[in-house]
Amino acid sequence: MMPNHEANDQVALLRAEIAAAAARMVAQDGADYGTAKRKAARRILGDAQANSLRDALPDDAQIEEEVRQYHALFNAATQPARLLKLRLIALEVMERLAEYQPVLTGPVLNGSAGEHDDIRLQLFADSAKEVQIFLLNKNVNIEISESEHFKGPRHDPVETVSFLWHGEGVHAELYEQQDLRGARKKKNEQKAGDRPARADIDELRALIATEHPEHGNA
Repeated sequence: MMPNHEANDQVALLRAEIAAAAARMVAQDGADYGTAKRKAARRILGDAQANSLRDALPDDAQIEEEVRQYHALFNAATQPARLLKLRLIALEVMERLAEYQPVLTGPVLNGSAGEHDDIRLQLFADSAKEVQIFLLNKNVNIEISESEHFKGPRHDPVETVSFLWHGEGVHAELYEQQDLRGARKKKNEQKAGDRPARADIDELRALIATEHPEHGNA
């Protein structure tokens, strides 16, 4: 029987291998994290083992770090400019939607965005319809779908409006005003050193100035 520490080491190695394979799918094909990790697990372990060894599945943070390393290794000449472009477009959209207290989330915020990634926002309004009407009055063509609530699957999904802005996809999750307190609470609960899960307009401006100083000097 394999000692516990050896078994744990083996699981950790499998988790790292699955995370690296999943990151390639995310970076190259635009796969979402959940789909990528399941495909990678089946490819490496086979269908039967992938279902039985769920402890070997990496979490999203591990995949995110692998995506970042992939871009640094293979897309170092193009990814930083792509990331800056998406952040500047996100800032412009957020300024236009400032009355709905927008925050940026996802790969554009955490720095792992590549050519397949879109801009992901969370907005807070009295009603989802209010935001939809605002965009339609600005002649923005929107598509409506649903996204999982940031509090998890125990809560009802939220309406999401998707549209193009300067040719880039934007997906804005529409929350009620009362959800803003929960979002701020989650933000305050983050540990020191963690990458922020949300950034408001001022925080995004500061992030651009810090991580893209060449933009201010252009």
